[in-house]
Amino acid sequence: MRSTISAAARVATVVVSGLAFATIIGSGTAQATPQDCGIQRDAFGATATCHDSDAPPGREYFLSIDCWGLHGIPDAFPFYAVGPYTASTRSFVPTGQASANCSTSWGSPALNVGVVTNAHVEIYRQ
Repeated sequence: MRSTISAAARVATVVVSGLAFATIIGSGTAQATPQDCGIQRDAFGATATCHDSDAPPGREYFLSIDCWGLHGIPDAFPFYAVGPYTASTRSFVPTGQASANCSTSWGSPALNVGVVTNAHVEIYRQ
């Protein structure tokens, strides 16, 4: 059992390292859904900065990032999988900023480890 877990961890490390290398080469600015937001991302995180000063009162955004790596299976603790998953931030105001990475979930540590494959801003509340 221990050797199986060790082998799986080695395979996951090699896959994540390869994806990190590919993501670093292809990193840059991603397109945001709201036109008034800019996103900067690298292999391990993304930051959205919005400057939508004409937004209606009460509008909120959130940053969603697509990840690839080792992640917990929803509603199946303690089981994990290797593959794509999504992480997001808490909502933020139209003239605000948010940051996220693939190993955290709303500011609390998680046992997920992955690289960013895409990032975008979505409207949370109209």
